[in-house]
Amino acid sequence: MKTAVIYYSFEGNSTAVASLLAERFKADIFPVELKDAKKRKGFAKYAWGGSMVFMHRTPPVKPLAINIDAYDLIILGCPVWAASPAPPLVSFLKGTKITGKKVALYCCHAGGKGGAMEKLKALIPGNTIAGEIDFHNPGSIDKNTLSAQLDEWIKTIKL
Repeated sequence: MKTAVIYYSFEGNSTAVASLLAERFKADIFPVELKDAKKRKGFAKYAWGGSMVFMHRTPPVKPLAINIDAYDLIILGCPVWAASPAPPLVSFLKGTKITGKKVALYCCHAGGKGGAMEKLKALIPGNTIAGEIDFHNPGSIDKNTLSAQLDEWIKTIKL
């Protein structure tokens, strides 16, 4: 089954999960990147990200060199910002037609997934959700524990 892992990561947590998933599935990996790559830190990152969520704004992202039709399984991942999926992944999904695919979802958070999964699902109608999982502070989990959590989740994905 040809698999693509498409993700956005702000601080590296979603990247860590995406890398492990790509390894397990022998998948192609596609990071969603902002056109404005200015790195925000401290309070500025919360103000920037939170304002995007609350004002329903999506930032411009760089185009991905991906042919969605070439994949059977699409794995989407991102951090949770203000109980929502990170706006850069939302930007990608709003600009990319994904239909008729099996899709697995993951998110990373420090305080709860909120409605992030339901909002992601609403952005990809016409697909079969093969599985979903959320990770609480994956950057603070040792790699072996994170790998074990992923392996357990992978067993539940409906391929």
